[in-house]
Amino acid sequence: MKYLLAHDIGTSGDKAVLYDTEGRLIASKLADYPLDSRPGGFAEQNPVDWWDAAVHTTRALLADAARLGITPRDIAAVSFSGQMMGCVCVDKQGSPLRPAMIWADMRASEEEAALRERIDPLDYYRLTGHRLSSAYSAFKLMWLKKHEPDVYARTYKTLCAKDYIIFKLTGRFVTDHSDASGTGVWDLRAARWSEELIGLCGLDGDKFPEALRSVDIAGEVTREAAAETGLCPGTPVVCGGGDGPCAAVGTGCVDEGEANSCLGTSSWLAVTTSAPLDDDDMCSVTWPHLVPGMYMPCGAMQCGGGSFRWATEILSPDLIGEFPDDIQAVFERENELIASAQPGSKGLLYLPHLLGERSPRWNPKARGAFIGLTYAHTRAEMLRTVMEGVALNLEIILSSMRRAGCKINSLVLVGGGARSSVWRQILADIYRLPILKPVVTGEATSAGAAIAGGVGTGVLADFSAAKRFVSIESETLPNEETAKKYDHIKPIFEHCYRALEPIFEDIS
Repeated sequence: MKYLLAHDIGTSGDKAVLYDTEGRLIASKLADYPLDSRPGGFAEQNPVDWWDAAVHTTRALLADAARLGITPRDIAAVSFSGQMMGCVCVDKQGSPLRPAMIWADMRASEEEAALRERIDPLDYYRLTGHRLSSAYSAFKLMWLKKHEPDVYARTYKTLCAKDYIIFKLTGRFVTDHSDASGTGVWDLRAARWSEELIGLCGLDGDKFPEALRSVDIAGEVTREAAAETGLCPGTPVVCGGGDGPCAAVGTGCVDEGEANSCLGTSSWLAVTTSAPLDDDDMCSVTWPHLVPGMYMPCGAMQCGGGSFRWATEILSPDLIGEFPDDIQAVFERENELIASAQPGSKGLLYLPHLLGERSPRWNPKARGAFIGLTYAHTRAEMLRTVMEGVALNLEIILSSMRRAGCKINSLVLVGGGARSSVWRQILADIYRLPILKPVVTGEATSAGAAIAGGVGTGVLADFSAAKRFVSIESETLPNEETAKKYDHIKPIFEHCYRALEPIFEDIS
């Protein structure tokens, strides 16, 4: 039996997961690392922390595997899912020159505005599949060129999170098409770096790494990396992809029209298509799928599940104190409270823009807000409206996809928020769609990476293998009466954002 090792380099930590080729999860290990987040759109992490975490989780996972009689030689491939749109500047030796600016870093608004003057936003969208946004890696590199010119001059390559770990394992500077797309200077249809855009950004094209397909072998584990991690020298390392495209594969969404949504720290909604989505509103963006030749129109918001985690810390210190080492127990008690509140939360609304916003607002100056608070509102309504606000924000993305011609019949839901039956019902009612919950909700990204590794090394025949990695546990159907209530709330939610938009500008 051969096994597939996947690393999910997330925002809060690295999770290493071992699968067999039948899709069974054998073991997993998690190691946390810090995030440096400050006012002004500042969000950074130390790439060395990512590598230290990957070494720790790999060694711990191999120790567990050994007790099951599995040796490092049984591992057919190592592959990756990773947080996207980062900027890791390294020198020729691969040493980081500064902390990584991660996906949540939104400092480069002036750089985005500068490019907006040089290219029509719709032309940019048609070329890249993306809307102009300071979230993308190239704008962060432009910011560094202006504010830290010494770092820019010394930069040999700029990488994303998983690419840095691939370098540490193989000694090669590469990325995959999905992370290349997240730089904002990738020609989506031609599948290559856009020399035109790189020139318009005033950047040096040779600072971007070689871009491979997600199923391509990036290299082999070196002897030095093997000594650190416990892996066998020569083990194939497959590129994998960004966390969103990996989650699509890990939820079994590999064929036309299959959709998934994630309620993690950031949250997204995506559908698999055979062509980029022509969205005149530019609400969604289109990524290369892990499946060669396929695409993944997607809308990703900055702070979905993260909004609820924040609300928990602010509103439920008593429950955290009662269950200091069991956050799931805290969430279960909160869900009991939320279930007691009526849909619509007694007229209370929540705008979930705690970290600025990507889709659907594309506004780094957007801020979170509770609107309509009265003495009648309790913690139950405040927690419920956070769930509703995230769902209403994602529904704007879903509506734009439907207007562009996507036919979606159901959604597979993953991420930490998928464990909440209340939140699943809220989503079903607001989306007016069945919500499918897999048995395992927290491993879609690692499963997608593992499948890419298996296909890339030939131990899996093709991406149809994704279907056996996913087992659906439950289906939540929309309630027509509640759906009608939310239909009434949707335009009010939109009005609240539009009314506050100039105030966000003033207070930013």
